[in-house]
Amino acid sequence: MSATSTAPAAPETSSRPRKRLPLPSFTVQIFLGLGIGIALGLLASYLQSNEGGGAWLIATMNWIGSSFVTLLKTLVPPLIFAAMVVSINNLKGVANAASLAVKTLIWFAITALASVITGIILGLVINPGLHTSITKDAANMPSRVGHWSDFLQGLVPGNFLGLEVRTRVVEDVVTASPSFNALQILVIGIAVGIAALKVGEAAQPFIGIVESLLKVLQKVLWGVIRLAPIGTAGLIGHAVATYGWDKVASLGWFVLTVYIGLLIVVGVIYPVVLRLNGLSPLAFYRGAWPAIQLGFVSRSSLGTMPVTQQVTSDNLGVNPAYGSFAVSLGATTKMDGCAAIYPAVASIFVAQFFGIELAITDYLIIAFVAVVGSAATAGLTGATVMLTLTLSTLGLPLEGVGLLLAVDPILDMGRTAVNVAGQALVPTVVAAREGLLDRVRFMSRSKGEAVAQG
Repeated sequence: MSATSTAPAAPETSSRPRKRLPLPSFTVQIFLGLGIGIALGLLASYLQSNEGGGAWLIATMNWIGSSFVTLLKTLVPPLIFAAMVVSINNLKGVANAASLAVKTLIWFAITALASVITGIILGLVINPGLHTSITKDAANMPSRVGHWSDFLQGLVPGNFLGLEVRTRVVEDVVTASPSFNALQILVIGIAVGIAALKVGEAAQPFIGIVESLLKVLQKVLWGVIRLAPIGTAGLIGHAVATYGWDKVASLGWFVLTVYIGLLIVVGVIYPVVLRLNGLSPLAFYRGAWPAIQLGFVSRSSLGTMPVTQQVTSDNLGVNPAYGSFAVSLGATTKMDGCAAIYPAVASIFVAQFFGIELAITDYLIIAFVAVVGSAATAGLTGATVMLTLTLSTLGLPLEGVGLLLAVDPILDMGRTAVNVAGQALVPTVVAAREGLLDRVRFMSRSKGEAVAQG
């Protein structure tokens, strides 16, 4: 008889844990938020036009959307600083770090040039300024104007944190709101990172604290990202209710031209660049999609920057030390949507609308401004600032900016999505050329929801 005994089977219990219904993927949640936002926006427009109501719904959607974007932007200053310090410290293990930075800027310029040429060609073929029902009564001066001196001024931090206070005067009422200069924070992060490298071993405790700070901030970020479907509903709903289809119709050809240009950039130019460097466009967009879709709904390249950094390293397989550096740099200077396609089409629109004929040299100036002008306005976010820089350089009426403000939020969604795609594309291409790309991770099909999971 065996000395061992068999343990009795545990009795079945009726209190088995219930299986939770699986939530739809993060992408599906975003699209659900998009659909709900459009429906709420149309409802608010109907209530406003037929019953004189709907103001509460518009205000609620505005609060939800703006609060989501504010939460994203709140994390940007410390994230830029921490990411730059950590990435520069990690770059000491990457050969030819300075050469990588130069090659990154060169690819920024190459893709920007291809994008602005696309915008110029579309503007000349479609002639959006000749097909509009908008009147000159809508023309007015912009509140902010971009200047070439902004780049030099932006390089010199006003304080250690790169923080600013902007004031506005509306009907004799002065309001002040805090803001930050991303370029200045970038400069501060680079300076501190280089200094920490030179200090050497004594700086390791400081580097450790910054690395811990970066991880904590990233964890907080995932909590904010999970609110994206709700933020999407608020942002899209407010845009539909406030700007409506009638305003889009008056500038329909202009909107169509810009979006055709944006689609050509992401659907033709970027895939060609990827193919020429031996990379799969499908794999790239599958990996970068979480950041691209967040850029579309949030309309903020800077707010999306932490997610772009995450997908670039985790989904696309770019060396994290280099990717963090390149994406942070691109978030302030790489804007193919806002700084290439849009100002090219908008400048031609303004010239055609006011009956001003542009010469070959003017088109060369547009291309030049698109390639290097984004650096001049890096400290001043917004496509309107970039457009004013282009118009002032060409000598075109700045009042033309006011003609396009009615549809700017509609365009900004597509522009920002293209910006984010370009900010992920260039580090991926450079990493592939320099042997810093994990191609197995790049081709993985299981990474699409990595960001959504946190």
